[in-house]
Amino acid sequence: MEVHIVLSYDLGLKGDYSSLYSWLDEHKAIECGNNLAALAYESDTSDFNEVYEVLKKDLENHIKIDKTDRLYMIMQDSADDKMKGRFLFGNRKRAPWEGYHMQEQDKADIF
Repeated sequence: MEVHIVLSYDLGLKGDYSSLYSWLDEHKAIECGNNLAALAYESDTSDFNEVYEVLKKDLENHIKIDKTDRLYMIMQDSADDKMKGRFLFGNRKRAPWEGYHMQEQDKADIF
């Protein structure tokens, strides 16, 4: 069966992009914006956690992953039909938009 996955990737400046791009091309992924791809992935199950484990091993076997690399998968879990996401490699970091929204109390303090 095929499961549909959205993959976000950030391998930094020296990342193994050629291997990642080869893997994405092999899986006929489509480009969905900067560092974002969608693909149909062959799997024995559509359970999010099981697909996660298989996909992680598959990527580890094809791409050199450094400690600063980040890959995040998103897919619909068959168990509850909810969209779920999880880092395959790396972790969440501070968002570049943090601090842009001014709260009402902040606005009052300006003048």
